[in-house]
Amino acid sequence: MKNHSAAPQAALIDHLNPIIRGWSAYYSSQCSKEAYSHLDFLLYQKLRAWAKRRHPNKTGHWIASHYWLVNSGGGWVFASKQDNKLPRLVRHNETPIVRHIKVQGCRSPFDGDWSYWAKRMGKHPELPSQITKLLKQQKGKCHECGLHFQLSDLMEVHHLDGNHNHNKWGNLALLHQHCHDQVHQGMHDKHQVAEEPDESNGSRPVLQTSRRGDSPA
Repeated sequence: MKNHSAAPQAALIDHLNPIIRGWSAYYSSQCSKEAYSHLDFLLYQKLRAWAKRRHPNKTGHWIASHYWLVNSGGGWVFASKQDNKLPRLVRHNETPIVRHIKVQGCRSPFDGDWSYWAKRMGKHPELPSQITKLLKQQKGKCHECGLHFQLSDLMEVHHLDGNHNHNKWGNLALLHQHCHDQVHQGMHDKHQVAEEPDESNGSRPVLQTSRRGDSPA
């Protein structure tokens, strides 16, 4: 902050934000919310001193209104209001605390338990990255039945909207193979329409079943 004593507020924010984000993320498995809140308070004091040095003849009310959003309903958020933009300073306590989970026993990423390691790390040398990421996102559970995947289970990637060309991440889910079969059977039954014989030729229309295009794991 000493090197930015005469710099615009937006420049100071751009300088501090990566530092705050990086430090907070690094200690996210060790720090508590109380520690983060204390750091935010110390930073506020330094920012207030920085602003006071720039405007020694202004009142505290003017400084707060000029550099924080407190008087415009935004709270004690350090933010620049120039050029119709609102770059703001992030806070330490906005970083979620991620508790470190110890590795069970003598486990190894090469012990064959791909379900455990994919769920823990989001990757495994014997599985495609798409599968391991879905395992981690779903916490090792089938999207359909909610049960945990076991080593002997067959898995398949399901397209939630039924469009196999729609491969965006939010449209994908990992299912047991038998759960996937049931989902597709339900989708087929929903689209199957029972019709009366055509009076003009006495025949029934031919109903075509949908083809399954999702790829197995």
